[in-house]
Amino acid sequence: MELIRTGRVRLNGARARNPEAPVRLGKDRIEVDGKRAREGPKLYLMMNKPRGVVTTAKDEMDRETVYALLPKDLPWVAPAGRLDKASEGLLIFTNDSEWAARLTAPETHLDKSYHVQVGAVGDTSLLRKLEEGIRAEDGELLRAKQARLIRSGEKNSWIEMVLDEGKNRQIRRMLEALRIEALRLMRVAIGPLELGDLQKGCVRDLSAEEKNLLDRAMGMPDRGLQETRARPC
Repeated sequence: MELIRTGRVRLNGARARNPEAPVRLGKDRIEVDGKRAREGPKLYLMMNKPRGVVTTAKDEMDRETVYALLPKDLPWVAPAGRLDKASEGLLIFTNDSEWAARLTAPETHLDKSYHVQVGAVGDTSLLRKLEEGIRAEDGELLRAKQARLIRSGEKNSWIEMVLDEGKNRQIRRMLEALRIEALRLMRVAIGPLELGDLQKGCVRDLSAEEKNLLDRAMGMPDRGLQETRARPC
């Protein structure tokens, strides 16, 4: 990624500046210092994104980005999907652009699960509203595929919400329409891939089993075991 930032990489003859730019492996011509780069192994990683970090390669306001948490010697990878600055949890990175496009495509309908702490006491009425649908301030109808109460206190609650639509800031917009504050929002699963016990700010490769489970969930053929390299935090 440092090679891209310093202008030593060209993509199809043009100087590449954005590490997040999609690349069609096997089709696009990538050059480093004027020499054609050889295609390296495909990488599939997961991160437990901390709150307050932005999902971008470079931030105009000089805020910390998710790229600061990646290993320094890592080849080019880009996030497959995003989490906003205030959100945390599971984020996937890969250099396999076609696979990432399939993962994030609306028609794939991969469930994404979130744990949300809200500034309200959760009850069956709130859960029913989330599942039946809420009209956002812009008029769009938003709904959760599933909503269940994890635990509730005197003023706050934790709710698990499962989405399969992938609309921008969907959970926050739903809660804003209900005049309920989202205190914390954490993505805990994408399809069959669970965040598990990965520590905050840490990154690791997907296991062969995790990668193949995602492939099958997306309707892709099972390619057999994928070699992975452990990346301790």
